[in-house]
Amino acid sequence: MTQRHYTATDRLILTADNALRTLFGRPRVTGRPYPAALLNEAALGEHERRHVARLMRINHTGEVCAQALYQGQAIMARMPETCKRMERSALEENDHLTWCATRIEELGDRKSLLKPLFFAGSFALGALAGLAGDRWSLGFVVETEHQIEDHLDHHLDQIPEHDERTRAVLEQIKMDEIHHAQVAKAAGGAELPAPIRTAMRLASRAMAQSVYWV
Repeated sequence: MTQRHYTATDRLILTADNALRTLFGRPRVTGRPYPAALLNEAALGEHERRHVARLMRINHTGEVCAQALYQGQAIMARMPETCKRMERSALEENDHLTWCATRIEELGDRKSLLKPLFFAGSFALGALAGLAGDRWSLGFVVETEHQIEDHLDHHLDQIPEHDERTRAVLEQIKMDEIHHAQVAKAAGGAELPAPIRTAMRLASRAMAQSVYWV
C-alpha cells in the first residue's frame, strides 16, 4: 500500500480537527480498555469526592495541554521519524484524556472551563520547541513527561487508598508517561537548560491552582 504524503494544508486541517476533537469532541484513541473498568466504585464522602474530582480536572486539563504540545511539536518537526513519534505519543495521550474525562463524569463533576486557553498556550509552546529543532523538541517531551510523573505522584498521595478506580487510572497514565520520556530520550532528546525547566514547573503550578477551582 502506498503511504500518503500530506501537504502543508492537509496537516493544518488535520491539526484543526485534532484541536476541536480535544476540546469539544471525541479524540481518536488507541482502543485500550479503561483501566478502572473492572474495579468497584469507592464510597467517598462529599469532601473526598469533590477533592478527587478536582484533582482529576487538573489531570484532564494537563492532558489537554500535553495533546496541544505534541500537536504543536509534530507540525513543526523537521524529520519524518520525529513527527511519527509525536503523533503516536499524542494518540496515547488521547487515551489519558478520555480516561480522565470518564472519571470526572463518574465523580459527578465537570471539566475545566479554561481548557481552550491552556490548549492555545501549550500549542504555541510546542510549536516553538519544534522550531528550535528536533533534539530540543524531544528534550521538551522528556522534561514534560518527567514533570507529569512528579505531578501524578503528588496526586496519588492525595487520593484515598480505597478509591481504586481513580488510582488505577492515574497509575496507568504514569506508566505511559515514563515510557514516553524514555522513547524521546532514546531518540536523541537534549536536556533542557535549568531556567526553562523551572519556568515549565511554575507554569504547570499556575495551571493546577486555577483549574482546581475553574
